[in-house]
Amino acid sequence: MSAAHSAGALEPPPAQAVAADVARALEEDVGSGDLTASLVPAERRVTATIVCREEAVLCGQPWVTEVLRQVAPGAQARWHLQDGERTAPGAKVVEIDGPARALLTAERCCLNFLQTLSAVATRTARYVDAVRGTRAAILDTRKTIPGLRQAQKYAVRCGGGSNHRMGLFDAVLIKENHIAAAGGLTAAFRAAQALAATRPVAFIQVEVETLTQLQEALDAGVTMVLLDNMPLETLREAVRMAGGRCSLEISGGVTLERLHELAATGVDRISVGALIKDIQAVDFSMRFSERPVERGSR
Repeated sequence: MSAAHSAGALEPPPAQAVAADVARALEEDVGSGDLTASLVPAERRVTATIVCREEAVLCGQPWVTEVLRQVAPGAQARWHLQDGERTAPGAKVVEIDGPARALLTAERCCLNFLQTLSAVATRTARYVDAVRGTRAAILDTRKTIPGLRQAQKYAVRCGGGSNHRMGLFDAVLIKENHIAAAGGLTAAFRAAQALAATRPVAFIQVEVETLTQLQEALDAGVTMVLLDNMPLETLREAVRMAGGRCSLEISGGVTLERLHELAATGVDRISVGALIKDIQAVDFSMRFSERPVERGSR
């Protein structure tokens, strides 16, 4: 069963972004060459099986495929599970036939991508499960591993979550320091509206810390509000005040234990930095078996 909302949610990052991720990983791991793999006879061929040792939501197939393309282009992979699917302990994820040297070199990069991205997808799925039955969507933040933002945001989608802005370039989020520097909430919002009239802006969102600020945002016509670190009763009052006039998002102090009661206040979105920054790697392993020599070969 897939943890993601829909097949469309699982659109991976552009191929060039995946290729760049893999190239960086191989450069730092392989460098000028894999010394230990060179001890294996060049003609030796094996079947490598990647197994997931625990319950998880799988994520990382495009990166594993790209590692093989760059390191072992003749290898043949047979996937038993797809990104977004839940794994059982001991589940076979993929079997790969290819040259032993190349697969030995590819092993660690393949597993690193799988263990990290599956960890994000798995944690996200837990948060999504916790708000089931409410209207709240689970969103990520920009608290990603440098250089892996597109990969980790894809992993959030595999876990059934949604993405907030990709970076500082695609949307406007007006926070406390922006409000102070711009001369007030309304002034900052009007400046953002003027900016959006000159270039593509996915959305304009304003962060508020008090109900007084929320009222000012509503009066200014803000349609997306971020409620920062508000107590439960204040959140309920904020939902009542907004009355559906804007989308409300919770941020700050969000834990898995408190998640359902936060979602039950009636907010639309909950953004959680822990989806990405507080993960525990999922346990994957790769095991080799020598391929039988085909009849007639020498």
